[in-house]
Amino acid sequence: QVQVSESGGALVRPGESLRLSCAAPGGAFSAIAMAWYRQAPGKQRELIASISFSNITDYADSVKGRFTISRDNPKKTVYLQMNSLEPEDTAVYYCNKNQIVYRNLYTWGQGTQVTVSS
Repeated sequence: QVQVSESGGALVRPGESLRLSCAAPGGAFSAIAMAWYRQAPGKQRELIASISFSNITDYADSVKGRFTISRDNPKKTVYLQMNSLEPEDTAVYYCNKNQIVYRNLYTWGQGTQVTVSS
């Protein structure tokens, strides 16, 4: 199975920042559109940020202007810079191929927990 690995989650206070990292499997990473997803308690997993192979990015309205997705192709890593965090951002964060582009995704990793609380 080809699996991704997320890291960087933590407990932070409202208004603080975090940067998440995602190590993607080997292969033609630079040609793959990637995305970050999150799943809050009691809710379905949702796509919140995506980046194409040519670095075109897109964001869900809920994170637009606060989160930034980026990629480092030589390191096969995708990042999510999260600023001005809000309690509503509390969730498990996952990365994977962009499900809008691809039918076959990597095996989901365990995700990384982000908790925003005062």
